[in-house]
Amino acid sequence: MEISVGHTPDSDDAFMFYGMFTGKVPSPDFKVNHVIEDIEKLNRKATDPELDVTAVSVHACAYIPGYTILRSGGSFGIGYGPIVTAREQKSIDELKKCKIAIPGKMTSAFLLLQLMIGKFDYVEMNFSDIPEAVKSGKVDAGLVIHETQLSYEQEGNVKILDVGEWWDKTTNGLPVPLGINVIRTDLGMQTIAKFDKYLQSSIEFGLENFDDAIEYAMQHSRGKPRDLIEKFVKMYVNQVTVNMGDPGEESIKKLFEMAKEKKLVPDFELSIATK
Repeated sequence: MEISVGHTPDSDDAFMFYGMFTGKVPSPDFKVNHVIEDIEKLNRKATDPELDVTAVSVHACAYIPGYTILRSGGSFGIGYGPIVTAREQKSIDELKKCKIAIPGKMTSAFLLLQLMIGKFDYVEMNFSDIPEAVKSGKVDAGLVIHETQLSYEQEGNVKILDVGEWWDKTTNGLPVPLGINVIRTDLGMQTIAKFDKYLQSSIEFGLENFDDAIEYAMQHSRGKPRDLIEKFVKMYVNQVTVNMGDPGEESIKKLFEMAKEKKLVPDFELSIATK
């Protein structure tokens, strides 16, 4: 069957789909048409299902009832995750009074920061524009995701908060739930299981052919050097990405349990593919 797959123009996503999109990991069941969009655009697209499979922020699952979370392809931080940067150090109390640039209202980073410091004044912008907005003083601070988590010093900013570290301590070491892949529930359990296995095989192929997969992922490096992209991919394509297992599933459930308690998301039914 033909299946539409959305992913982000990010090196970790490209790395995961390397085997699948180059045909190096073939499938007898699927012909894939892929669409590349920024994560917040994919989040919004998923609220009115356009794609059969798509990368979304975990946070977006509260607003996309027609989708089921795949067990493979998740981006989970292991003791690390989004950070907040500014031009100079600020306390959490000072930060609560700041205007903070965020990479989208449906991103997991935004939900995690609200869980950490409470509601705050924010402005949405493309994640790649945030470091410059912080440096130029357009905003007081920036919530930083993707490879800009690693390059803030070169961009002239300082780290004032580590959201991933906070989550790690708060949940006794659960992985930080950031991004996942979802599939239309109405495709049925059999198709969901087959695609999940196909994506898992593509991720495993990338890890087994690391240098080639990194070379492919460099088309989405946004001018960052290869060593930084390698470091970023190694951070976010890990064993929980291959298969979320119990820790990944537990972390997603914990995120929404905490968010519902603080009324940051509506009440909804979470759907995760069966093991």
